Amino acid sequence: MILPVLILIPLAGGVVAWLLECGDARRPRWVCLAALTLDLLLVLVLWAVSFPRMDGSAGGWIAELRWSWIPRFGIGLRLAMDGISLLLSALTVFLGIAAVAASWTEIREQVGFFHFNLMWVLSGVLGVFLSLDLFLFYFFWELMLVPMYFLIAVWGHENRIYAAVKFFLFTQLSGLLMLLAILGLYFVHHRATGVYTFDYERLLGTPMGGATSWWLMLGFFAAFAVKLPAVPLHTWLPDAHTEAPTAGSVILAGLLLKTGAYGLLRFAVPLFPEAARAFAPLAMALGAAGILYGALLAFAQSDLKRLVAYTSVSHLGFVMLGIYSGSVLALQGAVLQMICHGLSTGGLFILAGALQERIHTRDMDMMEGLWAVSPRMAGAGLFFALASLGLPGIGNFVAEFLVLLGAYRVDPAVTAVAVVGLVAATVYSLRLVQQTFHGSNVRGWTFPDFTMREMVVMAAMIALLLWIGLRPQTLIDTAAPDLYRIAASVSVASAPAGR
Repeated sequence: MILPVLILIPLAGGVVAWLLECGDARRPRWVCLAALTLDLLLVLVLWAVSFPRMDGSAGGWIAELRWSWIPRFGIGLRLAMDGISLLLSALTVFLGIAAVAASWTEIREQVGFFHFNLMWVLSGVLGVFLSLDLFLFYFFWELMLVPMYFLIAVWGHENRIYAAVKFFLFTQLSGLLMLLAILGLYFVHHRATGVYTFDYERLLGTPMGGATSWWLMLGFFAAFAVKLPAVPLHTWLPDAHTEAPTAGSVILAGLLLKTGAYGLLRFAVPLFPEAARAFAPLAMALGAAGILYGALLAFAQSDLKRLVAYTSVSHLGFVMLGIYSGSVLALQGAVLQMICHGLSTGGLFILAGALQERIHTRDMDMMEGLWAVSPRMAGAGLFFALASLGLPGIGNFVAEFLVLLGAYRVDPAVTAVAVVGLVAATVYSLRLVQQTFHGSNVRGWTFPDFTMREMVVMAAMIALLLWIGLRPQTLIDTAAPDLYRIAASVSVASAPAGR
């Protein structure tokens, strides 16, 4: 029962926050904070209880719920959590808390409705990470979209309507392709077995022809590649990230992009292993192209939030490269990259939002010389920039190193191209710090530095990135059994585990 409770707590918290909108604006914030803290405690308890059983080879579900819903059509309420979904659920709840704290003073109108939408997006993300019935998965996939649309369109910046509509159209149209693929798999499975079902485990290994497998796999891939986002399907992302309020940018970059990566890892590859194996060289090339393209575009930006948005295109390219290399090492790196990117990019978006709230601009050409004015913001910005460029000792370095090490054994040429992205990341990260915080304060900026509330959020993110960088084995052991299973399902070159 704990899995539906994890999803229902944010749903209920969002409704209560909306009902408390009249009166003290702090009440919706405290309700959401309490609900997400309770969710985080539940996830940590599950992790603590199940971790001793994660011996690196057995696999299996940490928790599972299987209820009949519409048996006539083979639809069930099937929720399950393994090591991968546990890590991503923990990231979801943690970034949810960070998003509520980051928007504490930024959101001043319709505070209750804002938190209602924020909490429903988080519920949708948790549902995506926990669903093992494809009908239920699609339901939660769609649940994420509408509240995120409102977060951008109502509380966003100057071009918010354009960005919100573009985000909705891209994700909705790609989602419809996935729905067609889900229905196609449903009917193909019935033709082969005589059973109508949306159950993930029963659909694994469905016999089908090569062409059918390819088309169905592409339907799933299109939806997940748009959400990841993969080049050239990324064009909605810079606008949405730039125009969203701080909490929206944190959730978009930290979580919604991870639903695309999770979908590739959980569904697109295991459900169609032969097609995925044949498609892997192209997908790896797309990953490497995204790494380079995102890094080059990031360097060309003067808008701080737009720069961080393009770094996401680059960093998520490592995730696609790792997933389709099929190596256990690279898969471990991809999962670590999903966690570390969520933390480091979330930190950068909170920093960008705090600066915009204080000086009302995102233009880095206007920000020169802020180190003396706001040393705590500058210190946090420097750390997250170093995390973004992959400095050893920080989690992002371990993640990208494992991806490159695993991918090199499969395709050295594509891996060599991806390595160039690390050099470009160094250039745009140092430019971010140099242009924003160093130099002379010629415009005479004076504004308050990070408050204690903001420093607590920053300190928690920094501590987690350092912990993953110095002791990544805990996260690797948590996800390892399930990554072995995924690597084995596609039967591509599996390197020895990095244990």
